[in-house]
Formats: sequence, structure tokens, C-alpha cells
Amino acid sequence: MSYNNYEDLSRNEIIDLLRQWRDNNERKGEEVLTLFDTIIPVFNKLGSEKYLILEQVIYAALDCHYYETAMWWIMLLNMEFPGSLRVMRYKAACLEAEEKYDEALEILDNIIKSDETNAAARKRRICILKAQGLITDAIKELVDYLKKFMSDMEAWQELSELYLQVQEYSKAAFCAEELILHQPHNHLMHQRLADIRYTMGGMENMELAKSYYCQAIKLNPDNTRALLGLFLVTNALVGQYKSAGGAKRSEAWRLSQWAQRSAAPDLAAAMLTLAITD
Repeated sequence: MSYNNYEDLSRNEIIDLLRQWRDNNERKGEEVLTLFDTIIPVFNKLGSEKYLILEQVIYAALDCHYYETAMWWIMLLNMEFPGSLRVMRYKAACLEAEEKYDEALEILDNIIKSDETNAAARKRRICILKAQGLITDAIKELVDYLKKFMSDMEAWQELSELYLQVQEYSKAAFCAEELILHQPHNHLMHQRLADIRYTMGGMENMELAKSYYCQAIKLNPDNTRALLGLFLVTNALVGQYKSAGGAKRSEAWRLSQWAQRSAAPDLAAAMLTLAITD
């Protein structure tokens, strides 16, 4: 379902469009607020869906920096659902958007005390610490979160990113390995671990990087970044195998030549960029 002219939509079509944006996780702040004004006369007739639309409107208002509008709707929801943890989370989001981090953290802490399994509140707490530049504290919170929600792939990916920021490469690699366990057929996960191992350096890490780059290419032959990574890592291994010689050096050389042929145009552009940068 797609629409080109919002002005020609009926109220039912607007409701369907808002529902479609929610299902697709599309924010579209200004559009949501504009369309919401059109359906206000029938808003109370929408049943339980009106609360989903109102949540959509609150986040749209925050995206557009209309904090007073967002807080107005939050207050109305609070009157209808006093003590609701979900409404409290809306208020924390509004305070976070206004960079009132201490007040937002206080509300999130109260939510967590009331419900230790509230994953959304714990995630927002980590995001606030990250926004404040408290990366070490954010890592501690995220590690604690993953002890309770071990299957949260987004959390493992975020933890890997945070470890990379503080140059804890071995811990970042551990997180990347967890991601591969959850999604063994995702070529990007293998490429990610290969990038980390290549960055760590050393013979053992280079050989592991080569293996993961090969697996990424096997899963997706069009992964140019993995081809470039394989070319770079095998070139490095050829140099390190000089003293050893033998089958390993020949294999690394063949892989290097194959990767160069497979990604010739992109590889040439990348090498030119590196030369200009240097």
C-alpha cells in the first residue's frame, strides 16, 4: 500500500497508513503529526488501536522536537492509566530527548525496580549513558543486561561496538562470535568478526580473519568488503609465511590473486583511496 497525496486520503485510509508505518517501523514524524490532526474527530471511536496511534504520535512529536506536544499526550495517558510503566517510559523518553538525563534515569530506575524484566527501560538507560559519553558505565550496564537477556542480538552487536570504541578487541570478538552463534548464515556477522580479527593482528588472528572472510564470501559472493578484506589479509599472510614457505604461503597467494580478480573494480578504487589518504 502506497500513497502519494495525503490530502486526498479518507480517514480510514489514514488509519491504515499509520498502521502500515507502525508495522514497518517507519517514524515519519511530520507526516504522522499532520495525518493525526485529520483523524482527531474520530479518534475515540478507534477502540484499543487509538493507544497505539497515540504512542506513534508521541514519538513523532519527539522526533520533531515538539516536546510540549509530546508531554501533553503523555499527561492525558497518565490520567487514564495512572502508574502505568509504559506511560512512565514515554515520559522518560521525553526527558531524554530534552537532554534531562538525570530525571530520565530516575524514572527508568523506578521502572526497573517495579519490573526487573523490563528490557525496554534497561536499554534506554544504556542509551542515556552512551549519550553522556559514559562508555565504560554503558558497557557495565549492557553486560548486566545480557546476563538476563542472553538472546538479544541487538544488545550483543551494541556491546561489540562499545568494546571497539574502547579498543577492547578480544571482548568485541567474543560478542561477534555470539552473533554468529545466533545467525550462522548471516554473511555480515562473519565479515564483522573477520574485520575485528584482522584489526587485532598477529599470525593467529590473521589466519582466523582469513577463514571468516572466506565464509562470508561463501555465504554471499557479492560481499565486496569481505573480498577486499580477504585480499588484504592474505597479502599480509604471504609476507609472514616467507620464512616458513610451503603450502600455507601458496594457498594464501592463490586466495589473494582470486580475491583481486573477483573484486577488481572495487579493489582498484579502494586502493586508490588508500593511496590518496596516505
